[in-house]
Amino acid sequence: MKKIAISALSLCLLLFTDCAKRTVTRVSTDKQIDLSGRWNDTDSKLVAEEMIKDALGRPWRETFFNKNNKKPTVIIGMVTNKSSEHIEAEVFIKDMEREFINSGMIRVVQNSDFREKMRQERADQGQYSSPETAKKWGKELGADFMMFGTINSITDVYNKKRVNYYKVNLELTDMETNEIVWIGNKEIKKFIEN
Repeated sequence: MKKIAISALSLCLLLFTDCAKRTVTRVSTDKQIDLSGRWNDTDSKLVAEEMIKDALGRPWRETFFNKNNKKPTVIIGMVTNKSSEHIEAEVFIKDMEREFINSGMIRVVQNSDFREKMRQERADQGQYSSPETAKKWGKELGADFMMFGTINSITDVYNKKRVNYYKVNLELTDMETNEIVWIGNKEIKKFIEN
């Protein structure tokens, strides 16, 4: 009985001291930290930056501008996670929207979920706001192009080694003609050894 009590006490002390070892340090959000080898915030930012830079450098944008004498308006549609991991596509979508907007070459409109919220707010303004401050109906900016795509992954494991491979495919389509005007893909491969 005494041995069981000592063992239980030892286990509690071990657990308590193990928990006491945890430290948390604030780091810059720009710092690359890759703990597991899975898709992370750095991957999302880098892929968004590279793919949007590629998209902006292709002929579709200049062709549209020369024909219409205005910046093209883009909506980021669905980006489907087909990988074996939980990847929050919304983070990636926001990274792409940021890159488009910050380029100064593209206008970006909200997706359908947010447009419905904006319309509800506009309806509320029409009822509850002063007429000079209420926003008018029928002034929304229509998208000229829609971007959508997939995030795919393949994992290869042998003994204590693992390779995580990711491929992001994106397409930009003309909203009026359904013509695909740009296709891009980005691959990431990570080697993890335990």
